[in-house]
Amino acid sequence: MDEVEKFKRATVDELKGSAAPQSDDSPDAPLPEPRMSRRAAWMAMGSVALALGLLWAASDMSSPPASPDEELSEIMALDAAEDAKAIGKMAPLNYTVKDMNGADVRFSSYKGKIIVLNFWATWCEPCKEEIPDLVTLQQKYKDDIVVLGLSVESGDTPDKLKQYATAFKMNYPVLVGGGHDAIQEAYGATWGVPITVIINRDGRIAKKQSGIRTLEQFEREIRPLL
Repeated sequence: MDEVEKFKRATVDELKGSAAPQSDDSPDAPLPEPRMSRRAAWMAMGSVALALGLLWAASDMSSPPASPDEELSEIMALDAAEDAKAIGKMAPLNYTVKDMNGADVRFSSYKGKIIVLNFWATWCEPCKEEIPDLVTLQQKYKDDIVVLGLSVESGDTPDKLKQYATAFKMNYPVLVGGGHDAIQEAYGATWGVPITVIINRDGRIAKKQSGIRTLEQFEREIRPLL
């Protein structure tokens, strides 16, 4: 194998990431294990594209290396595979988090309802696009579901979250998740935002989705659980 091929293979392996130990807080079998953040992946892919391009230009390769879009597609496929592995597992509900008003929110207190646990951050544009649909979802199915919006950004202070919640008319609990890495690890939500986990009335994960969802998609996934 020549040096270019070695570099390409090592780069793809690095983007896939090595498995890290799971938190012991989860009461059941561990959920998908964390990998590098989306921000880090985008930066890594930019470096990969430049390095592979330079190697190609300096070699006798008859065709250029894989594009960043192809690398991203591979990462997204891995993401979807890990999301699928979470389905059917008992959700770790043994967590208590402060909301933006300083009140304790116990995940387990919502058992018996359908929980829509949304991992997000104020800097995330796709999250911003998703919020109005989550607001509609909470209003339309308020007797059967609860949306929990857990911000994963350490800089999202209670005051900042209050301003954001007011601006977007968020009608569901907004949780201060910065510093609660164990929750992200337990739910396999370390791979960027938004990530949404839908938990049925019995506490099992019915759906895990990395990436933005529409209201129609949310409703299609929730209706069978009502």
